[in-house]
Amino acid sequence: MILWIVLIVVALLVIYVISTYNGLVSLRNKVRDQWSQIDVVLKRRADLIPNLVETVKGYAKHEKETLDEVIEARNKVVNSKSTDEVMKSNNELSNAVGRLFALAESYPDLKANTNFLDLQSQLKDTEDKITYSRQFYNDSVLKFQNKIESFPSNIIASMFKFEPFKFFEATEKEKETPQVKF
Repeated sequence: MILWIVLIVVALLVIYVISTYNGLVSLRNKVRDQWSQIDVVLKRRADLIPNLVETVKGYAKHEKETLDEVIEARNKVVNSKSTDEVMKSNNELSNAVGRLFALAESYPDLKANTNFLDLQSQLKDTEDKITYSRQFYNDSVLKFQNKIESFPSNIIASMFKFEPFKFFEATEKEKETPQVKF
């Protein structure tokens, strides 16, 4: 009788460990999938940037410094290897593109150019997708972090060395309130 009770307890424990492990793997894969979604939209943005810069170049030839900053920031994103590098270079690119659009305000002919307007619209749509992808990624990271930090699943997570992921966070510059001047 005692042997049966011990076997049942052991079987339930094994089932719990397997179930928890599989749940952790599923959540980890969801985080990785969400990161790959961010990668897709970052690639799309990186592909749009050269066309946008070339369009602006035709109108703003003496604004070389800003255009070079945008291209340099874009190349950093494309060549980033680690998650940290991608996050940092992505934030730099967002700031550089913001400066590019601010520069465009000084050129009425550029603002009226249909090619520029189309690229600007596509880039805006892509930026929105990046925002949504970041949100979904951070939601997935949160679920995974909660699971690996909550008792008793934290025991299984530490046994199988599940490591936390970093959240995609805004930089201090992105948190600043933009100044609007008329």
